[in-house]
Amino acid sequence: MLRPHALLLLVSLLQDGGTEPARSAHSIVKNPAFPAASAGSDAGVRAPIVAEGIQWPDDLQPLATLDGPAVLAAHAALQRRLSRYPKEYARSCAFSAKGMEVIVGEERGMYFVRINPRPDRCGWAPGTVLAFDEFELYAVSPEGKVLARYPYVP
Repeated sequence: MLRPHALLLLVSLLQDGGTEPARSAHSIVKNPAFPAASAGSDAGVRAPIVAEGIQWPDDLQPLATLDGPAVLAAHAALQRRLSRYPKEYARSCAFSAKGMEVIVGEERGMYFVRINPRPDRCGWAPGTVLAFDEFELYAVSPEGKVLARYPYVP
């Protein structure tokens, strides 16, 4: 049986996620939303990810300038994300549009919108994670209709 102070330390480390590893100038941080083909000479070409009838991109290239349909796509995805939170959280900054980062990319006539939670914009410590969903990725039509949510489960 763990002593109470050891149990508290264990729980706090699990909740905090530990310390962030040191990154060198040459280290590459892989994003689970955009799994790249493994680097190696014998690595074959990976088949595209198709889920819910959508071919999801391997890497999302953000748009430099948002045109009207891109703004509609970002708004639709952000509204979908915010609607997933319980109503009691509506007044919390971390669960509002202010506490989100929105990245929009376009491929094959569709917009792909990635939404990252950013509680640090609301006074939380940098690197704070408030839920198990670290990000959400949506496929959105140019008319602003959310077609699908990327089937990612952390």
